[in-house]
Amino acid sequence: MIDYIELQLTLTPFYPANELATVWCSEYGFESFLEEAHSIKAYIPKALFDPSVIQALQDRFSAQGIKSICVLNEIPAQNWNQVWEESFDPVLLEHLSIVAPFHGAEYRLGRVIEIEPKMSFGTGHHQTTTLMCQAMEHLSLADNVILDMGTGTGILAINAEQLGARRIIAVDIEPWSVENTRENAQRNLCTRIEAREGDILHVTERDFDLILANINRNVLLRHIEAYYQALIDDGLLLLSGFFTTDVSAIQAAAEDLGFKLIDTYEKENWACMLLKKG
Repeated sequence: MIDYIELQLTLTPFYPANELATVWCSEYGFESFLEEAHSIKAYIPKALFDPSVIQALQDRFSAQGIKSICVLNEIPAQNWNQVWEESFDPVLLEHLSIVAPFHGAEYRLGRVIEIEPKMSFGTGHHQTTTLMCQAMEHLSLADNVILDMGTGTGILAINAEQLGARRIIAVDIEPWSVENTRENAQRNLCTRIEAREGDILHVTERDFDLILANINRNVLLRHIEAYYQALIDDGLLLLSGFFTTDVSAIQAAAEDLGFKLIDTYEKENWACMLLKKG
């Protein structure tokens, strides 16, 4: 399990400083964000945190006439399964219900994915997971070969198999996520998902019809050329894990490689992009 550093930024004025905060923190390696009243909480693995970033951020805010107060907290590694069980509600989308093993039949409407996340990310509650699942409903996945990068609980891989995919390779750098994906695949009677530990370098296949990547801006920008190489001609790339303010940077990097933007989706300042290999 990984210890995290939480940076709480109290900003005055808050708008548009909140958007600057997420962009600048992303540049310094922060991976996820939580917006509260007049503050932003940003999270980064402790091993990747550079304390000099705090002064750099304060200098940048000061140059824009923005007052900033920074508070650091260390977040010890947690058993996210225990946290989840205490607060997990079913996720009911238009065509899909995402439930826990203890949810009853009244919540199992339409297609059902049953998830027990343990220490992995991906219960369907986060805006980015919802966006990815909703976007997948509009794609024709029958007989597709799919790569799911940063699979977490395996929720998107399971969704892909239910939507007709022929083969799904689900990859995550965390061994417990790989094991969790295997367990959840079995729980949902999936037989076409291969869970693989590693990063994009551990994916040698070059025949994917669709790549799913719900990670974060920095990782996506590092990986996007490899995604292009791994797709078939006219293959699709569905991305999320970033804010609407990041869309232009990701779009520019994608179009430089030969991707064409097909559509974008938004939910509460989070974004999802569908791109096609040219």
